[in-house]
Amino acid sequence: MLYLTAALGPAARIAVMRTLAETYDVALVDLDGVVYVGFAPVDHAVPALAKARADGMRFAFVTNNAARPPDAVAEQLTELGVAASAREIVTSAQAAARLLADRLPAGARVLVVGGDGLVAALTERGLVPVSGADQDPAAVVSGFHPDVGWRLLAEGAYAVAAGLPWIASNVDPTIPMPRGNAPGNGALVEAIRMATGRVPVVAGKPEPPIHREAILRTRARRPLVIGDRLDTDIAGAVRAGVDSLLVLTGVTGAVDLVTAPPGCRPSFVARDLRALADEPGQLAIAAGLLERGRYAAVIEQGRLAVKPAKDVANGGARNGEDATARTVPDDSVDLLRALCGALWAAADRGEHVAEIDSVLRDAGWPMPVISDPRY
Repeated sequence: MLYLTAALGPAARIAVMRTLAETYDVALVDLDGVVYVGFAPVDHAVPALAKARADGMRFAFVTNNAARPPDAVAEQLTELGVAASAREIVTSAQAAARLLADRLPAGARVLVVGGDGLVAALTERGLVPVSGADQDPAAVVSGFHPDVGWRLLAEGAYAVAAGLPWIASNVDPTIPMPRGNAPGNGALVEAIRMATGRVPVVAGKPEPPIHREAILRTRARRPLVIGDRLDTDIAGAVRAGVDSLLVLTGVTGAVDLVTAPPGCRPSFVARDLRALADEPGQLAIAAGLLERGRYAAVIEQGRLAVKPAKDVANGGARNGEDATARTVPDDSVDLLRALCGALWAAADRGEHVAEIDSVLRDAGWPMPVISDPRY
């Protein structure tokens, strides 16, 4: 059986003749932007998850959204066609509740700046949710809910300013919705921070507690984190020391990916969840891994160039042809993987690379001009 080389870092030693679903025992799958956007399923997500489950992969649906309890999330997934039970749902509210239960005695009151998801998670851990700073809370927990308003934020601010321990389910700045990115819990946390000058302990991605919660609940031995955000899903996987798959169905775009710092780089990248049926070697990316599919990315005199992979060893494209012009949509993700290999390696060496945005546009990834000063 062939194996990936050590150049792939954390994705090394994977049997390339097996699919992702057969290689990893449990997928820790983000929801918003991966399985659904708002209340609509992401294209191909439902059948892809069903096939992976049939191939033996187990799931923990891990979400930073603390608005709803697990049974409500499972019900939504089931309505979308994803066979999920409440036991398979892991929320940032549950991770926050475990942190509080580890610090407080059973029956302690906790002021909830959030909704049903936090209430259910605290109750599961034997804590008592309250809604006012004048109800003798021992701590404060805050999490996203669309109905959180000024009055509840004010109660949270009063309690936090009084010095009570403060746990935030997550600090995602946005939530992907059908009409665009809406303010997330990070915006609500910022309101309390600005009013009090304090910062919370964070339970959700990219911090370790939520992935620890998922691994404890599933007893995963070789988990794979799947998400659409570099700063939460992928950074959390890097901090946990586990492999990750970035899908391009949510927040992260091509520019974000090729300029990702080391702490936010996925092991694999794919267009969507159909990648669970692909071999890991086809999806892998890493700094210095320059050839992907038909393409190879090289940096020549400070400029990014794309050439046919099989011709790189011979010094260039056939007859001087630029492979970028021959890129087709079906394998444009291969080209994106190759670009990551070249640009990540250059960034790690401190090199400046010009005209990245034009190469991405020519490759079928229309993106804004890159403003990252490293490039």
